[in-house]
Amino acid sequence: MKITPTKIPDLLIIEPKVFGDARGFFFESFNERAFHEHTGTQVRFKQDNHSRSAKGVLRGLHYQVRQPQGKLVRVVRGAIFDVAVDIRRSSPTFGSWIGVELSEDNHRQLWVPEGLAHGFLVVSDSADVLYKTTDYYAPQYERSIAWNDPAIGIVWPTEGEPLLSAKDRDAPTMIESLSEDAS
Repeated sequence: MKITPTKIPDLLIIEPKVFGDARGFFFESFNERAFHEHTGTQVRFKQDNHSRSAKGVLRGLHYQVRQPQGKLVRVVRGAIFDVAVDIRRSSPTFGSWIGVELSEDNHRQLWVPEGLAHGFLVVSDSADVLYKTTDYYAPQYERSIAWNDPAIGIVWPTEGEPLLSAKDRDAPTMIESLSEDAS
């Protein structure tokens, strides 16, 4: 397992050791002991999610209050531009973002710790995204941040306007969203 730290503390790019030959490949997508040894992070996953989206679909930026979720994200078909934004007010990297391509070919995973907003853009014809979460989905605590918030300045590799849900299209800016949470 290769771990690549990013400029946002605890946000990690994980590349599993892939064993491949003419028959195909094998790798451990998650091993609790190895994850802890390589990252120093103890995690207990409570939910696995599977999302399939068409090219140009942008999901996010999402986070949960009162039940924050850490996420281990990977792609089993296609490719995405995966993004995490640090929304921890006390963090020195507050408002910073990281974008990483995750694909069925590179086998990369992104560990998104609690306290970060997460989203992705499908850059292949379609993509199947799997992610483990450290807490259950709680719609009453889910929040969104505008994908194109100029204060964050994410450079999405879009070809025209992305395909958005109504919730994502109407999402407030980061400052507006976090202000709502504080009240």
